[in-house]
Amino acid sequence: MIQTVDALFDGNILHPEVPLNLKAGTRVRIIVETVLPETSGKPKSFLQTAKSLALEGSPDWSVNLDQYLYGESISSND
Repeated sequence: MIQTVDALFDGNILHPEVPLNLKAGTRVRIIVETVLPETSGKPKSFLQTAKSLALEGSPDWSVNLDQYLYGESISSND
C-alpha cells in the first residue's frame, strides 16, 4: 500500500502532519522529497517588482525605446 504523507523534520525525527494508517512496528520505505515552503503574504504587484529591480536608463528611454532596442536612428519625418 502506498501513502503520500507530508511531514516536518525536526532535525532527528520526521513528524507526519496526519495520522498514518499503520500498526506499530510496521516496516516502511521512505522516499524524501523536499517541499518548498509556501510563500507568505500577498504577492507583489508589477509596480513593486519593477521598483525592486532598481533599473537605470536614460531619461528619454520611453520616448526613444526603438532606438535603444534596435539601434535605429529615428527622424522626425517618419
